[in-house]
Amino acid sequence: MLLVNQIRDNYAGMLAGLQKRNIHNAANLLLQVITLDDKRKSTQTQRDQLQAEANAISKQIGQLMKEGKAEEAVAVRERTSEIKEQVKSLEEQYSQTEDELKALLYTIPNVPHSSVPTGKSAEDNEVVLEHGSIPSLFEGKLPHWELIKKYDIIDFDLGAKISGAGFPVYKGKGARLQRAMINFFLDEALAQGFTEVQPPILVNEESGYGTGQLPDKEGQMYHATVDNLYLIPTAEVPITNLYRDVIVSEAELPIKNVGYTPCFRREAGSWGAHVRGLNRLHQFDKVEIVQITHPDKSYEALESMSTYVQSLLQKLELPYRVLRLCGGDMGFTSALTYDMEVYSAAQERWLEVSSVSNFETYQTNRLKLRFRGEDKKTHLAHSLNGSALALPRIVASILENNQTPEGILMPKVLHPYLGFDKI
Repeated sequence: MLLVNQIRDNYAGMLAGLQKRNIHNAANLLLQVITLDDKRKSTQTQRDQLQAEANAISKQIGQLMKEGKAEEAVAVRERTSEIKEQVKSLEEQYSQTEDELKALLYTIPNVPHSSVPTGKSAEDNEVVLEHGSIPSLFEGKLPHWELIKKYDIIDFDLGAKISGAGFPVYKGKGARLQRAMINFFLDEALAQGFTEVQPPILVNEESGYGTGQLPDKEGQMYHATVDNLYLIPTAEVPITNLYRDVIVSEAELPIKNVGYTPCFRREAGSWGAHVRGLNRLHQFDKVEIVQITHPDKSYEALESMSTYVQSLLQKLELPYRVLRLCGGDMGFTSALTYDMEVYSAAQERWLEVSSVSNFETYQTNRLKLRFRGEDKKTHLAHSLNGSALALPRIVASILENNQTPEGILMPKVLHPYLGFDKI
């Protein structure tokens, strides 16, 4: 969440940033934050003054008792009882105001970086670069939802029988392709200095609030209500929460973690002809990279993560482009996001396969994730994450772009992992 001091010290900049997100009541929201913070500070000042008075009275009572003035001491003691009641009331008022302020801050998204373009939707995103040639396929090319039936490698009907729509069953070479890509992505991340972790795939409410999925996206997550646990929408949630309420040393930065998990998303209201097959699922596999960095190094880390994800796409021989998301298309918690899209030659359109984002202090403020600097003081770190990579649309693009009349050719880099070169 945003820092109150940032709002106070840079009100105009914060307002302009939120307006770039097309939040039309941004001025009212920020003024509410300042008003609640003023109320909180005033309550704290009153409480501290009363506490100081109580301390002074305690000393006075002790002195009166030493001087044998017991009756005067009793009279003074009555004032301490009044003060205790007043302090208790102020503490309750302070706690209530603090809760109201936190609840309000939870509703305000992150302020975009200055380089984020103005815009309202995906059409306003900025194309940063394009790489690779779009393949020219033979007449009779098929979209992946037809190819998977032809070669019997992924079965949506079986998944619907077991769970429902959006839960495919991977079979034979389809299952082996999934496993091969997971291992390939993990090995590549390890070679880049990331440490592998295998986190839980259910998280508690505190974890959801820590990384910003709650309260923003609670309707999009599967909720196990009996135990009040949430199935993760991405490994970002458990991996970043490893460092909730932690103070690390500056020498430990950057912290670089990678993890493979299944991911679960309700995707309520997002179905249609444009999301057929693997294009949108309720359950899918993803390898996620997460970094905790020094604030001065986070944008350097973001560029490095973007370059790394692009290297995976290059090794898979897939044509792709990089987008800088506009203010209206960014995630709630992000300060700057790059999307990587792969071209699907059979569908003849771009498919998003990765998002790489810098959250600056938005998540770490919620998480109380700090580092101790050379000045011996604690400071909020910056957090970043990226898909490296989400499998479904990568699989769709590999199947579609590499199809031939004789079968589907596999990227050379996956041959050692697959044990075959063609489906």
